[in-house]
Formats: sequence, structure tokens, C-alpha cells
Amino acid sequence: MEPFVKTEITNGIGTVTFFHPQSNSMPGIQLRNLAIEIEKLGKDANVKVIVLKSDGDKAFCAGASFDELIAIKDIEAGLTFFSGFAAVINAMRQVPKFIIARIQGKAVGGGVGIASAADYTFAVDSASIKLSELAVGIGPFVVGPAVERKVGNAAFCQLTINATEWQSAQWAKEKGLYAEIFTSVVEMDKSIQVLSTKLASSNPEAMAMLKKVMWQGTEKWDELLIERAGISGKLVLSEFTIKAISKFKQKT
Repeated sequence: MEPFVKTEITNGIGTVTFFHPQSNSMPGIQLRNLAIEIEKLGKDANVKVIVLKSDGDKAFCAGASFDELIAIKDIEAGLTFFSGFAAVINAMRQVPKFIIARIQGKAVGGGVGIASAADYTFAVDSASIKLSELAVGIGPFVVGPAVERKVGNAAFCQLTINATEWQSAQWAKEKGLYAEIFTSVVEMDKSIQVLSTKLASSNPEAMAMLKKVMWQGTEKWDELLIERAGISGKLVLSEFTIKAISKFKQKT
């Protein structure tokens, strides 16, 4: 299957689905398209609540595309790529509608950032998480603010420093990243449908005002996340990172 980002609107519920054949990893164009679709739903008066999901039954999102990372040859290209994650997180933050995330599999790096930027996150009990960036010579600079906001500084540091260690879905729930976890996708989808239907019939103005309150203190993220993207864009050019990513790709 070819990569895609698609949107569907049903009974006030706008669903954004993304897919990439490499474990739902995220090339730059995929990130840009995802941000655009989220922004469109945010402006659509027919949409009251947004559900964000990935296709397939394995990984929710494997984070940055290693093929694209290793192809970055200058700081400008690095900034452009990592700005894609900034655009997605800022779109999720700024739309005046609650975003429900559906995590049906493991989340790595940027995938953890996307799960963290949602307003309410459902997951299956096999949906472990890992911030693996340091293991390949960079760091979770762009997604870090979203993850830290959700799980707190101590848990964020644990994820960042112990970059090769998976943390369980139960751990993620205890830290506040996952609101609810389920033993099956079917059970999870039923609960997502129930909550999204309730929200679709709730007061849009009240929800917009609540979301603004909930994200209070993040007003400077437009600039902050681009600044962080520049840090990652520079680090990805280092000899250490190039070798680390090449070594990782050989294992996959």
C-alpha cells in the first residue's frame, strides 16, 4: 500500500487516518499532510470532535522516517524535516476542538509526541512507548514539550535518557499519557465511538474554551518548536548520528 493521510466526517466526528508501509513512520510530506488535514477539520463547522488514528494493526507510529533522516544533507533540509513534527503538534494544540487519539500499537519517538499532543488518548495494552532519539544521536527536542506536558518532567527524563527501553501501556497510563487502555482493539473502538459521539453533541463553544484553558502556557510553542527543530536538524548532520542511523537501518 502507498502512504496516505485521509479524512472522513460522520455525524460531527472528523476522523484523520494516516498510513505508511514502514510501520507508519513519518516522512516530511506525510507530516505536512497530517497537519493540513487536522487544521482543515478544525475550521470545518460540521466537525465537533476529531479522532486521530493510523491504519494497520501493528505500530501506531514509528516516528521519523529513517530513509528521509539519512538523506538530509544540510541544516536547512534538517530544519524543514523536523518542522513537520512541529506543524503537527501545533495543529493539534491550536484547533478549537478536542482530539481523541487511537493508539492500536507501539509508538516510538514522534509517535509518542503525537499521542501526547492529543487531548484524550485511548490505547490497547500492547501499545508500549519509547523515545528512541538519543539512541540514534539526536533527541526528542520537538516532541519533548508535548510529552513533558502530559507525563511530567521526571517521566519525560526517564523516557529520554533510557532511550532503548520500552515502557508499557500501563506505565503510560499511570503517567497520564494514556487516559484508558483496553485488552482489544474492538473494545477500544467501542469506547472511542461512545466518547466521540457524546462530544459531538456537546456545546462546541464550551469545548473550544475548555481546550484553550487546557493548553494555557503553550502560547509560545509556534516559535519554540521551530527552534527545537533547528537543534534536531543540526544534530542529524553529525558524524555520530549518520553512523548511528546507518547502523540502525542495517538491523531493520
